[in-house]
Amino acid sequence: MTKSKLIRPAYLKAGDTVAIVAPSGILKNREREINQADSLLKSWGLNVLIGKHVFNNDNHFAGTDDERCEDLQNALDNPKVSAIWCARGGYGTVRILDKLDYTKFKENPKWVIGYSDITALHNQLHNQGFESLHALMCVSLTQDITEVQQSVDTFKAALFGNPTNYNLEGSEYNREGEATGQLVGGNLTILHTMLGSETSIDTSGKILFIEEIGEYKYHIDRMLQSLKRAGYFEKCNGVIVGDMTKLRKNTTLWGTSIEQLILEALEAYDFPIAFNMPAGHEDDNRALVLGSEVELKVSKEESTITFN
Repeated sequence: MTKSKLIRPAYLKAGDTVAIVAPSGILKNREREINQADSLLKSWGLNVLIGKHVFNNDNHFAGTDDERCEDLQNALDNPKVSAIWCARGGYGTVRILDKLDYTKFKENPKWVIGYSDITALHNQLHNQGFESLHALMCVSLTQDITEVQQSVDTFKAALFGNPTNYNLEGSEYNREGEATGQLVGGNLTILHTMLGSETSIDTSGKILFIEEIGEYKYHIDRMLQSLKRAGYFEKCNGVIVGDMTKLRKNTTLWGTSIEQLILEALEAYDFPIAFNMPAGHEDDNRALVLGSEVELKVSKEESTITFN
């Protein structure tokens, strides 16, 4: 897709409706979190519509592919729904991507919210020409919500039309520079698995955000090398690195930090690279408006991300 301004769904206001759906993993024993999500949205003056298949069980998944697709499709089609909040990630969204129809969604665009496995949906929405919201999911809510307060606050701010600009902690690994472009990306594994499909993102002129969980360092290097060989970074304007969480240790140690691994994989390019974005699989998972134009300024002392 050529770079053009994406369509921004209407920001939410009191009285709007949010649909909660589960396009990926099973929600076993997660009733508390869904009830808490329901209460949180209602405390903001919003109405809540919970998909009829959310608590279904089909082995690994929250219902069969058709059931999960039905809930998501109904939410996409419903003109009374202003946002779709994904209950959790895990794995499964890719199995329903090609079943989705955006005809009615395009008549009434709405925010789609989630991270991790939901990256597949963000990619598809981007290629359809719409902004979406990389933010916490229902199962991210802890019993004491103050433990995830910044995640909740930035999510609400983005949803209601005041996305948060970020001043990131500096890093000796930061590659200094300035860039502008649409913010794209999400989970590295999902970005990698989209390669060669209609859902892969063209990063030309854009700023790529990546995060990951539970991988060996050599897996991360392999994915970056694959993306690089596919031309993913050739015309990219910048990279923002989020949390690299719970990295696994191989019997043969990698030998460098994850930051150094990323810098070496991307050493052929001269765009700025910012580390320390608090977004991904940690409790502090701050909202990012994907598809929005951003300004990225990176120095060793700090980095700033400004949404336009």
